[in-house]
Formats: sequence, structure tokens, C-alpha cells
Amino acid sequence: MSNHKIVITGPVGAGKTTAVSTLSDIEPVQTDAVASDMTAQRKRTTTVAMDYGRLDLGGGEHVHLYGTPGQERFDFMWEILCEGCIGLVLLVDNSRPAPLNDLSFFLKSFVRQIRQTRFVIGVTHMDKAPNPGLPKYHEILNKLEFNVPIFEVDARSEADMRTLLKALLYSLDPGLMEPARGVQA
Repeated sequence: MSNHKIVITGPVGAGKTTAVSTLSDIEPVQTDAVASDMTAQRKRTTTVAMDYGRLDLGGGEHVHLYGTPGQERFDFMWEILCEGCIGLVLLVDNSRPAPLNDLSFFLKSFVRQIRQTRFVIGVTHMDKAPNPGLPKYHEILNKLEFNVPIFEVDARSEADMRTLLKALLYSLDPGLMEPARGVQA
């Protein structure tokens, strides 16, 4: 039996809780609380510890999905949740006031994990805010010397989220020919 751990991170409202729910084969565990700070302007509840779900790959293999809180005041959880992860999914909400700054902030905040493993980026809410487009994200990533898969995604879409996971798994093992059941497109 093999167990793998993937962490999903990003700013408040990027879709982390939704992504874990979309991908999980079990009822996800959520630690949402009523937002009481400026987060309440964007959404009613916010994650205060983590989200947890499990993707069953078959043959006794599982991917454990951990969603981080997006608020910086809960950043102590980020390192705890990343311990032992094989990969990182960074979701960026394109409708926030400065999504490119969010990208830079989370890349810096997770630099240790990024150096130890692989990561992919999903840009959410592009239907609400099409700018900046993906080329701007690529520009920043190139300046920072990151060659990483980046996709426009809807965290509610199982197909989008599986594509993101597939890209992460391929970056971890480029020799993968057939993805496991849990990440087929």
C-alpha cells in the first residue's frame, strides 16, 4: 500500500477547499470558521487549520490531499502540512486585487518546499477577471527561473483539477505512461 501527500495552497478565495472537495473520494474534512476579519468581504467562511481529502488510485494507493489556510496569520500550518509532501499545487485567484503579487508571495513563502519537490499552478476565477492573462504569470515565473506547468482552472471542475494533478504527477515522474485511475482526464 502506497500513500502520497499533495498540498494545495494559495490565497483566501482561490478555491483550495473546493479543489479538495472536487478531487476527494471520501467526505472531505474541513476546518472552516466564520470569517471575522477582512476575509469576510470576500467570503463567509475561511479555513483555519486545513482541508483534507483522499484520492483513491486503486491497488491500495492513495493520494492524501491537504488544503492550507490562505490567511497569512495561519502560516504556521503551511510548514506542518507540507511535511512529507511529494508535490504542491498553488492556486491563485485572478479576481483578487493583485494576483501577480499573490503568486510572488506564495512562491517565496513555499520556497523550501518548492526546492524539495515539484509544483504546478492553477489560476482560478479568470472568468470573472481575465487579466492578467497566463502570459503575465509565465513572465514572472521566467524571471524567477521557474519552469512550471500553469493552467487556467475552475476548482469546481473535476476535469480541470485532475488535469492539474496529472501535470504535477508527470513533473514528478516524466516516465508515467498511464495515470492512475484517480487522475485520469
